[in-house]
Amino acid sequence: MSSDPADTVRRLLAERTGTEPGDWYPVFKARYGMEVVFRAIGQTHGTGEVLTQIFTCSTAVTPILAAGMRAAYGDISAASIALDPTTVPVTDATRAVVLQHTFGIVDQPRARALRAVADTAGAVLVEDSAHCVGRLALAEDGSPLADISVHSFGAEKMLPSRFGGAIWINAERCDEHLRRRLAQELGTLRAVTPRIDRTARLYKNQVRVLNRLPGGVATKARSTLARAGLFEPLISTEETTGSLPYAAMAPSPWMLQQIAETLPCLATIEQTRSAAVAVYLETLRDVVQIPESITPDSALVRFPFFVASSELAERLVTKVTEAGFYAGRWYRPALFPGVADPAEYGYRVGDPALATSEDLIARVVNLPTNIITDEARRAAAVVRELLGAG
Repeated sequence: MSSDPADTVRRLLAERTGTEPGDWYPVFKARYGMEVVFRAIGQTHGTGEVLTQIFTCSTAVTPILAAGMRAAYGDISAASIALDPTTVPVTDATRAVVLQHTFGIVDQPRARALRAVADTAGAVLVEDSAHCVGRLALAEDGSPLADISVHSFGAEKMLPSRFGGAIWINAERCDEHLRRRLAQELGTLRAVTPRIDRTARLYKNQVRVLNRLPGGVATKARSTLARAGLFEPLISTEETTGSLPYAAMAPSPWMLQQIAETLPCLATIEQTRSAAVAVYLETLRDVVQIPESITPDSALVRFPFFVASSELAERLVTKVTEAGFYAGRWYRPALFPGVADPAEYGYRVGDPALATSEDLIARVVNLPTNIITDEARRAAAVVRELLGAG
């Protein structure tokens, strides 16, 4: 058995997904792998549009722009928080369609319908599995749906590895020209620089210290350290202005070793998260709007729900945080945490074609799933109390 941690990561991902190790390509961060993917699509299929959603992070859209493609947006389904296949606006310029498993929700029927839409448009289906590493949307015969699938081992994702990502190329679906180009480019990436490797090793302790500081002080400290190249932020300033701070790179051996050590824990981690999801479903379904595609066995990176207004959503985030739980507002505002110029991203605020997306963005709250069930019940009780349903 190979002692190369990259080989170990490929093998573990292949074993989990029933795929071939040689079709997996580790990258420093998933967003850089996405840039390589979209650039290759432009080079092989022609420059055009990538159809995606605004209910997402800026780092999922910036790679499209950095690759020289244009971002276009479809509305999402309230059931899956992913592109609604019945309304997606594919055009002659559509080169790729993004199937995002938001929070880890994998809605198989809608994913299959989106595959059909992409096929009709002659577009590449790119699966964003950043929130559910090692999970793939499947056709009715059990085969993977997407041409290309993107996975993340980064901070605030499923695993505690904090850095790294992987691109999977579907040899059965991805056209040969694109597959060969991607294999060449992803397979020859140079490893991250020694400086980036050092900051990655320091990240865990840095965050632990920064989280103990008052909010304003912590924000300033993060910014100062990032500008000095001493801290790797979750989202850099460049990543909200249409560019990426680095060229695509492979993970360092140390990063790969962290991923290799944590991947075997994924099943246990998912069990913990799905148990919390089951509690939230049981205790909150009568007082908040919950995406219908979430089931009690859904292993989600966060548990999303929607309340009556943005103001109420903010009050809930504050109240739950004060109670000691990491409440979140992923993804409010659109292209979270917001971009400097929405027009540069191809997003027209108030676009009636994105009405469902903008409505859900305004009202979203999400709860942690990396907690035991007793803690999940306490977090849900805080929500119920504020909503007057204690």
